[in-house]
Amino acid sequence: MDSMLRPVQILVVAALTAALACGGSPAAPGNGSDPPPIVVALGDSLTEGPGISQSQAYPARLEQRLRSEGYPHEVLNRGVSGDTSADALLRLDAALVPNTRVLIVALGANDGLRGVPVAEVRTNIAAIIEEAQRRELRVLLCGMEAPPLRSLQYTLEFHDIFPDLAQRYGVPLMPFLLADVLGDPALNLLDAFHPNAAGHRRIADNMWPYLEPLLR
Repeated sequence: MDSMLRPVQILVVAALTAALACGGSPAAPGNGSDPPPIVVALGDSLTEGPGISQSQAYPARLEQRLRSEGYPHEVLNRGVSGDTSADALLRLDAALVPNTRVLIVALGANDGLRGVPVAEVRTNIAAIIEEAQRRELRVLLCGMEAPPLRSLQYTLEFHDIFPDLAQRYGVPLMPFLLADVLGDPALNLLDAFHPNAAGHRRIADNMWPYLEPLLR
């Protein structure tokens, strides 16, 4: 009787082993398994991180947080210094690599500095969100403020771009990318505008509550 049951037991163990292998914790990237889901951070220098290493910029800090929380996602830094919302729209297709699941939209700083008409900024960011949603991606929109270099009307209308678009497209809004960072010498480079490594860590910490629900 034992000799007859043993092959069956072996098959059961083999089946259970295969099931556990398929249903266990997400495998680490690069081990031959399915590619990990991707989070793309689309932005300008505030995302790219000039003056610090890529490992210190907020996209890398977010990836570290993802790992510590058990998420398999990779976060790609697609920040380009000097980019306006129009520039980012032009390179959106290339930025959205295969297996992208979430898009972080962190744009507008250079538009505000250059005084790009509010209607143009609104149109560009709306087009980015629409394309992401057409691809069934989840979107996190990060608010930006225009520096007080122009009229008060421009500053107020620029501010309204982000909550208006978040409401229109039903996406979460991080109200201001540089919240608790802008104006703090301990969190910025000597230019007083670009975050240093500690500033990027703060951005990642502030962004996490808005990003984490999109990963589930």
